[in-house]
Amino acid sequence: MDISAEAQLVLYVVVCGAPAAGTVSTLVDLAQKERWQVRVIATEMGRRFIDAEELARRTGDRVRTGFRMPDEPDELPAADAVVVAPATFNTINKWANGIADSFPVGLLCELMGFGVPILAVPLLKDALARHMAFSRSLDALREMGVRVLFDPDAPSHARMPSWERVIEEIQQMLRDRARV
Repeated sequence: MDISAEAQLVLYVVVCGAPAAGTVSTLVDLAQKERWQVRVIATEMGRRFIDAEELARRTGDRVRTGFRMPDEPDELPAADAVVVAPATFNTINKWANGIADSFPVGLLCELMGFGVPILAVPLLKDALARHMAFSRSLDALREMGVRVLFDPDAPSHARMPSWERVIEEIQQMLRDRARV
């Protein structure tokens, strides 16, 4: 499936609090070059690592962090795919266990129920990557259909794939889905 030949698809980018979040605008630009309409959702900590005003300018929409009130309109277009990058220890564990105490994690739990293709790209310290809860959470997410880009044997500085690799993987996920 050639995404550029399709109507514009919607990609949610969920950003957590890790250093790679500071360069997520590169992912946004790459996705837009591939004709994605991008919406950025950030955890509270993730918001500290990004330039929300710049991302809003690039995407044409504000960065979302909190839940909307019941009387407020749902302004997010339906997602065709989701990238969670960088995904932190906290977000991965809460998400896998259905602890929807923040908008980004609640949204991820809900999107899984709708069957939206989701790519998780964890980035965390070595000690946290060795924690039993983390490996169990990755297994649970994979079991629920989430694709995970994470090499536990890679040195910590090389665990985060390039943003180009992330875009390639999400496009491959859609091609795989189209074949089924």
